[in-house]
Order: sequence, then structure tokens, then C-alpha cells
Amino acid sequence: MFSAALLAGIGYILFSMVHSYTAFLIVYLGVISLSFTAGFVHAPTVIANSWFIRLRARAMTVVSAAVPVGGALITPLLGIAVHTFGWRWAAFFAGVLFLVAGVPLCIGIKRSPESIGLRPDGLPLEPDVGAGAASDRPAGEKPAPDVSAREAFRSPIFWNLICSMTCRSVAFTTVTTHFIPMMVWKGLSQTEASVFLAGFAIVNLPIHFLLGWIADFVNKPKLVAICILVGVIAVLPMLWSDARWTLWFFTALYSVLDASIPVYWAAVGDFFGRKSFGAIRGNMNLFYTWGSILGPVIAGAVYDRTQSYALVFNGMTVALLISAALTALLIKPWAELRRS
Repeated sequence: MFSAALLAGIGYILFSMVHSYTAFLIVYLGVISLSFTAGFVHAPTVIANSWFIRLRARAMTVVSAAVPVGGALITPLLGIAVHTFGWRWAAFFAGVLFLVAGVPLCIGIKRSPESIGLRPDGLPLEPDVGAGAASDRPAGEKPAPDVSAREAFRSPIFWNLICSMTCRSVAFTTVTTHFIPMMVWKGLSQTEASVFLAGFAIVNLPIHFLLGWIADFVNKPKLVAICILVGVIAVLPMLWSDARWTLWFFTALYSVLDASIPVYWAAVGDFFGRKSFGAIRGNMNLFYTWGSILGPVIAGAVYDRTQSYALVFNGMTVALLISAALTALLIKPWAELRRS
């Protein structure tokens, strides 16, 4: 995260100086995007998984919710800066902000609770009676399962999670990419569609926190499966009607899919533990990202040929039903893991 904040700061300062498309690609894709993916998407989730077990879902929810909260707070300020000073100066100020504020904040982050004499969830270490020193794990406490990346790769649960997430990514990323065109296809103007998109973001945030709180008390795969089925329920009226209520219904309920993603990653942490979570998450991302890539592209091609999103919504429904079924298969293994 420290390296990401440093690279992002330097990247935005360099971005303010680009004068060609090639330079834009090198700076934005080679520096800024790389730093964001590694340092601000994956690393915070890995740290949350390292610091929390009992409160894992809530911790990951806070990390996930930080993205829309930060966007809601900073995007208007960037808009004002672009309008007042131009985009180059706005990019320069953004880079300076990363260096001045982001880098110091990252210095204070610790990789694990054990590194500062604590256990996960902030509990203190109990003294080792024999040596009189702090032990890594208190007496009587069962260690959480720590599965290596190689062991996870051979696990059916690992591949189940990948297939489930891929199907959900196909459906969810298709909507986030095509949201405005979908609403225009339903008869809205682009301005009206943007209001619905804002509503999608507003509803998303409280649902994030609600699901994160619930997930720490219930079977996480079961909760995720229910959330995916809610996504199916949201899609169905879009196939039957162009009424305004169906658009609001879809906008409100479909946000549950995004809000349940931290619960999904908390379940991954429950299954595989803390030690190799970063490598396991990275390996999973290598596979399910293709769902995020192919879904929107196929949807665009279908619309170009048919001038309709009806077939796209049908495909999304099938993908979500497959995802829900695969996730439901993990309900019993998760319960057995928690009892062991």
C-alpha cells in the first residue's frame, strides 16, 4: 500500500504532463492502474483478512465501502479543480495529495496483529506461562485453518468459488458497464438514466454495511446465495415491463449483488485462512476477471445485432442462477468448517 500510494502520487504528477496517447497509456496503465489494483484493491482486503476472523465480514465491508465513500467525497472536489484550474493541474494536485496524505497514512498500517503483540479481532495475546513471554496464540485457542495457495488450487471449494464469482461477474459487470444504455433502451433520457445510476450508488452503501453486519452472525455462503437470488428477482421485471417502477426496483435490488462481494471474500477467508489469502485471492482474480471482461463485450455485441437488451437480461438471469446454485453447494462445507 505504501508503494501504491507513492506510485499513484508520482503517476498523477506524470499524468499532468502527458502530451501523446502513447504517453497516456504508459502512465495511466503502467503506473496508476497498476498501483491502484495492487495497493488499493487487493492489499486492503488482505490486511482486513489478516486482522479479523470473528468480525471478518464487517472489516471487509468497511474496506469495500471506502471506495464509494471516497468517490462521493473527492469526485466533486476534483470536478471543481478541473473546472477552475484545468485537468492537468487537477491531476497534479491529486498526485501531491497522494504523496502528502496517502503515503503517511500507509506507513501506519501493520501487516498483522501479531506484529504488534495482538491477536485477530484486536484481542490481546495471553502470556506464555513457561517462558513468561507473549505467545503467538493463547492457550486453548484453536488455530484458524491456513491453507497454502498450492493446497487451495487443488481444492474443489477453490474452483467452486471461482466459477460462482465468474458467473456473478458476467452479470454484474455487464450492468455496471451498460447501465445508462440499458435505461435509455427502456425509454429514459441519458440525464434521467444518470439519476438512476446515482440512486444505484446511494442505495449500495447502506446495504454494504447491513450485509457486513449480518454476515458475521450467519452462514456466509447461504447469505451470498440469497443475495444472488435477489439479483435474479431484480432482473425479471426488466424482461416484462417498461414501467418506471420496474427500473427503480431493478436499481435498488441489483445493488445487493455488489454489496455482497465483501461477504464473498470473507467466506474465502473462512475457508482458506490468513497466511496465503493474498496469493489465493490473486489466483482467483486471474480466472474470474475474464467474466468481467467478456460479459460487457458480449452484451455490446448482442445489442449491436438485435438493438435490444432482452437477450442480455436472459443471459444474466442464467448466469446468476448458476452462481447461486454453486454458492449454495458451499453452505454445508462452511457450516462443517465452523463446527470443527
